[in-house]
Amino acid sequence: MEVLVYGIINSVILSLYALGFTLVYSISRLPNFAHGALYVTCGYLVFVLTNSIGLPYPAAAVVGIAATALIGAVIYRFILIRIRGMEISEIIATYAVGLAILEGLRWGGLRGMTFVLPTFYPGSVTLFDVSIDIQRLIIVAIGIMTFAGLYLFTHFSRIGLALRGIAQDERAAMMLGIDSDMTAVVSLAIGSGLAGFAAILVLPLGNIVVEAGYTVLIFAIAVCIIGGLGSWSGAIISSFIIGFAQILTEKFLSSHFTMLVAVLAIIVTLLLKPSGLFGKQKELEERV
Repeated sequence: MEVLVYGIINSVILSLYALGFTLVYSISRLPNFAHGALYVTCGYLVFVLTNSIGLPYPAAAVVGIAATALIGAVIYRFILIRIRGMEISEIIATYAVGLAILEGLRWGGLRGMTFVLPTFYPGSVTLFDVSIDIQRLIIVAIGIMTFAGLYLFTHFSRIGLALRGIAQDERAAMMLGIDSDMTAVVSLAIGSGLAGFAAILVLPLGNIVVEAGYTVLIFAIAVCIIGGLGSWSGAIISSFIIGFAQILTEKFLSSHFTMLVAVLAIIVTLLLKPSGLFGKQKELEERV
């Protein structure tokens, strides 16, 4: 029962890590390798706003998520718009931006284990004879609501339908008057905001450290590759596969091997089925 409960919690956390990365790639085909850096940036910004400026935590969280979304939009407007369509250049550029952000935060003082965000509600409860932090239950509940809200947004709002139109057929959508660049800006902003939102939910479980940016990026990439780049359903299913694999590894081996599980999953998927569980972009190469 402990494996089941914490497997679900870990899987939802991985889904939150990967949600913004998947959304950006599925809509605009842009690999945002600054995703992990934006995650850490939001957490650190909220910490500074609450502890140095004295802003109330809810207001600081809103400002942090909004600032992260703005950074994502700026990254596209000033960098990615110039190299869009050049896949290797997109990866290098976004990774360089993320690296600059993370190491800039380290240089600016983000060192040590003293940077912590408060939990939404302290304490723990016993569920199915398993002791669980209330914060983790809140993460699961808000995570499920986030997935449902994002589905409703992309299927029933005007902006969401425009995003889906670009994702399905960019040329046809542009012929109908949908601006591809503006859609990319919106997708980068929403994806970056989701990275910040994940930080607000998950970082209270630990410390705000620069290394978390690299970890989140690796987990997001692993989830997206296994599920299939651009597939939302694949990302959620693969997050449960990796999430339970990590919990089993931690229980029977050691917590030091949880990162190895994600890396091995990437390697095995690329060797056996490069398109992932629900991906389409490499099926022709797999058949040849």
